[in-house]
This record gives sequence, structure tokens and C-alpha cells, in this order.
Amino acid sequence: MLSTPARLTVGFDLDMTLIDTAPGFRATLTALGAELGVDFPVEEMTARLGPPLDAILAPHLSVDAVAPAIDRFRSLYPDHCITTVPAFPGAHEALAAVRRHGGQVLLVTGKFAPNAQLHVDHLGLDVDHVAGTVWGVGKADVLVERGASIYVGDHVHDVEGAHAAGAISVSVLTGGCTREELLAAGTHVVLDDLTEFPAWLDEHVLDTRLGALAADLAARESVVVAYSGGADSAFLLAAAVRALGADRVLAATGYSHSLPEAERDPARDFAAALGVRLITPTTHEMQLEGYVANAGDRCYFCKAELTEVLGEIAGREGFRHVATGTNADDAVAGFRPGIKAAAERGAITPLLDAGLTKAQVRAASRRWDLPTWDKPAAACLSSRVAYGIAVTPHRLGRIERAEAGVRRVLEGAGAAVRDLRVRDLGDRASVEVDAALLEGPLASGSLRSAVRVAVLAEGFTEADLDPRGFRSGSLNDLLD
Repeated sequence: MLSTPARLTVGFDLDMTLIDTAPGFRATLTALGAELGVDFPVEEMTARLGPPLDAILAPHLSVDAVAPAIDRFRSLYPDHCITTVPAFPGAHEALAAVRRHGGQVLLVTGKFAPNAQLHVDHLGLDVDHVAGTVWGVGKADVLVERGASIYVGDHVHDVEGAHAAGAISVSVLTGGCTREELLAAGTHVVLDDLTEFPAWLDEHVLDTRLGALAADLAARESVVVAYSGGADSAFLLAAAVRALGADRVLAATGYSHSLPEAERDPARDFAAALGVRLITPTTHEMQLEGYVANAGDRCYFCKAELTEVLGEIAGREGFRHVATGTNADDAVAGFRPGIKAAAERGAITPLLDAGLTKAQVRAASRRWDLPTWDKPAAACLSSRVAYGIAVTPHRLGRIERAEAGVRRVLEGAGAAVRDLRVRDLGDRASVEVDAALLEGPLASGSLRSAVRVAVLAEGFTEADLDPRGFRSGSLNDLLD
């Protein structure tokens, strides 16, 4: 069964963290003072916003007057402090960064909750839950209840709340507290403002997930990595070597007609550079009726064959697990029967279990100086054959030769090509290339003609350039 990583939950303070409340707060205090006949030192009282209203008002009113003054302040607040208060630069982007990592957002503030909600609604702040009238360590109850692992604030008391919840404290300098004060209070991170938060969060999430991956692999004792040479399986292989040592990792590449010849030597070189033994067992998916028939579940039969072959090797060689390079994006990408087949046969998915996305795999690969960090996606040759058309060695061979021919034509014309697919639609071929090439070099009729000739030379009777350009998994569009 595939595991689900814990969902990222980030809490944010409101005043002077997400929004610049000071002007509106001053206006509300001024209006309150006028009603009460009290000359509040407004600038002083708004210099370090964050503490609850009773703490702000108590030094200037009698004990009995504080509670009624709080009630009146809250009633005056909407007219003086909603439409005039802006979000800080980077506020919306900070919330969007949490969403980009699949996370949820909490607003945990000392402000009266209905008034906090008015700010959320007016500014369109993308939050899941608003908790108000909580201050300092009192914020910890909400953070713990909602499972927040990060709390972002501007005040030393926000740091206290984060610590009490066991969350990472991220502080911004848009409030009244200085860097030195925040660090002395024990904050883990200080940012100038929220514009710096998305980049910090990206690195933090990547570090967290890499740590989870390393711990998972280390606990596995030994693994056979189903290694295609692509970015995901190459990264998994490198991560396994880091966690276990090369002697407890075996790389296994299934050789069959569906694996392009051009992929084989680079994959071998990469494994050798890691000091990992590579084996290349022959797989026999071409003998499976369900694979050759090429219905929508073709990948199920391929992955079942591969996983069973590698499982036998793992048992014979004394390795505890077979691991695939399935990542977190793969698990939510829709129709993926191959993932189901591998799971049914006990394969583990360390990248998925750690929550690592395709983009994070590439970012970590670049961090580790792996040559595969920017390698184009390289699905098997059978993925180029339209569903319902039988997969045969002949078809796969002509697809590979046609793609090589198109690449030669484009590179010979000085057009660098990254992603390229020749889709076999029967007698007709559909050629997908990077969309930018269609508007650039391939706007030329002569180069388009040369591409078409290269494809026709391999036995197709028709060949056209897809005007939409390369799209991973485009043949899935035909399943309906």
C-alpha cells in the first residue's frame, strides 16, 4: 500500500506579519480616544503591535474601563481599519508557496476573530482556518491541534507560541521587534519580509523530505533499485548509495525492445560513477498478451513483469527490497496502472513516501551535482504507440529510428531539441517537439518538410507535426 506523507501545515500571524495594520490601528485608537475623552499616545501604542488589546489599553485606562473600551474598539475597528489596511509585499505569494507544496494555511492571531476574518475577506487571503484572540504561548494550542509544523510571525511572543507548539519559528522584521530581539527569543529563522518566505520554504520542504528519504532508505537495510536511467530512478539510486553504501544497493535495468538503445550506455556510466553494481536482466513483456494488446492498462503488465523479475533477483542476491522511482507527482497524475502493479508485488516507493515531487527530485539532483538533474523525460518506447495498436518490436524500432532521424535534422539546422516524441498512430506518425521550436525554427516550411521526410523514411505513410508541441502522456487523451 502506498503511504501518504504528512500534509504541510503553516501558521501565520496577522498584524504586522501578513498585513500592515498600524495606520488603521492608529485611526481606530484615535476614534476611541475621542469618544472616551482620552488622549492616547497613539504612536507609542502602535509601535510594536501584537500584544492583546487589554495589554495595550490597560496602562491608559482605569481597570473598570478596559473591558468596555475593548468592546468599543472592536466595534469601531471595521469602519477604520479594514479598507485602509494593505497586505505586506509578499503576503499572497507566501500563502501561495504553502499551497504549491500541497499545504494548508492557518491564521493564528491575537486579533478578535470576526475582525481578522474581515481582513481575510477584504484582501483575499488564502487561508483555511482563522483562530483569533490567542496570544503568546496560547497560540500553541491551535498550532498543535491543527498539526502546524511552522509558525510565521513578527513578535517575540510569536516565537514563544511556535516553541510551545514544537513548531519552527520563522520571524519577519516588518513588526517592531529587531533581529537581535527575535534571535534572543529563540526564533529559528529571521527574514526581512515575506518576499523571502517562498524561497526559504522551498529549501525547508526539500531538506525535510530529503531527510525523510534518507531515514527511510537507511531503515531498509538493502535495496534493488528499478533503474531506467531517468532522472527519478537515477536520483533514487544516488540517495540509496548515500544512505546505505554502494555494497548494499543493486541497480537493475530491464532490457527489452521498449528501452531505447541511446539510454543504455549513459545509465551504465552513471551507475559506475556511483560505484554500484548494475545488472541488466532481460524482461519479457512482449510475451504478455495484455502488453502486446496495448489497451489502456499496458503499463500494468510491463511493471508487473519487471517487478517480478527484480523480486526474484533480490531474493537470490540477498537484498531486502525492490524500490521504484515513483514520485509524489506520479501518484496524483491520474491513470497510472504501472504504479498499481508494482505496489501489488511489494515494491517500495521511497520518493513518494518522502513526498518528493518531480521538481524536487530535479532540485536535489542539481544540489548533488548529478548529471541527470535536467535530463528530459524518457518514457519507454511503447508509450509512443497509440492505445489499441499492437506493440511489436518492429513498431518500437521504427519509432526509435524516426526520433533519432528527427533529432539529427533539427540539430543539423542548429535547433536544439529537448523533448521529442514520435507517436505511432498506426500508419500515421504525430511528431511532438518543444513548443518553442514550432514558433521558431520549425516555422520554416523547409525544415518542417525535412522532419517529415525523416519520419516517412522509417516506414510511416503519413507524418505531421503536432501544433500543440510536446505533452507528456498525450496519448492518454485518447483513452476516452
